[in-house]
Amino acid sequence: MDTEADLFYRQIPKVELHAHLNGSVSFATMEKLIARKPHLNIESSGTAIRSGQRRTLAECFEVFKVIHQLVDSEEDILMVAKSVIEEFAADGVKYLELRSTPREEAKTGLSKRRYIETVLEAIHQCKQEGVDIDVRFLVAVDRRNGPEVAMETVKLTEDFMLSSDGVVVGLDLSGDPTVGHGKDLLPALQRARNSGLKLALHMSEVPSQKEESELLLDLPPDRIGHGTFLHPEAGGSDSLVDKISKLNIPLELCLTSNVKGQTVPSYDKHHFQYWYERQHPCVLCTDDKGVFCTDLSQEYQLTASTFGLSQEAVWSLSLQAIHCSFAPEALKQKLVQRWAELRPHILH
Repeated sequence: MDTEADLFYRQIPKVELHAHLNGSVSFATMEKLIARKPHLNIESSGTAIRSGQRRTLAECFEVFKVIHQLVDSEEDILMVAKSVIEEFAADGVKYLELRSTPREEAKTGLSKRRYIETVLEAIHQCKQEGVDIDVRFLVAVDRRNGPEVAMETVKLTEDFMLSSDGVVVGLDLSGDPTVGHGKDLLPALQRARNSGLKLALHMSEVPSQKEESELLLDLPPDRIGHGTFLHPEAGGSDSLVDKISKLNIPLELCLTSNVKGQTVPSYDKHHFQYWYERQHPCVLCTDDKGVFCTDLSQEYQLTASTFGLSQEAVWSLSLQAIHCSFAPEALKQKLVQRWAELRPHILH
């Protein structure tokens, strides 16, 4: 990628707010993991969705099962988290919010607490090693695991919110959107909100979630993941749009993920346009850069070329993302200052 336009997207400082740790593992890191576990007989081609390929949402979740087999010890998690952070930094991301569901693995002795501690250790090591990126962590509740596990996860996250020196900032609700109902998870999400955790919730990722979205908006969330079917043109409703607009809840939009996962038919039909034209806060994100073979620079370039955005407009999108982050106010100000310093060198 060496044309002038491509260089611009690489150079602009970026903010990534919707990145699942295991889905962000690059092809190169996958190869290393596979080499360490030959007994699993896993083909690396089974862990990524290449250019031009499409998978149903169900098939995308199958890919994660394969990745989870490869990442099941503290040593794996440390390596994976560090490489993901370094790759985002290499792509010009200056602030990253990583998210992951804490897992326990009996055969390796991994506990959910150790899982989170290991991710935090990776963040700490990258900082010590001078990697140019600020990283925060969202603990994920997997909706497939039901209300009791959700409540346990929230309590664990509260502990880390207090003990992680500000690194654990919020809670993510994700997992297969066709399983379970958000109403069962409301007590856990309400508790998280009351304890001061920020909420980033996957919402209306599939068409059948209108009622669930109404319920979740009553919390309300601090950011919405995907929101593919919220607006009336996609089978959502004006009342959902009105509520989100009134509350000014930012949307985390992942174009390649939605197109490759077949929840959106094509890039030019992506709901980015619907919300962007309403001047609603939209944040471009990768979702799972490893699985979907993308990076944030590519997502910016794709969005700009699909919807005819000027370099100035792209810069504004990137700057706006800082204000949509869960970073503490002092860090937001520091990032805004950094963008201001870089601007004259990148925007001509």
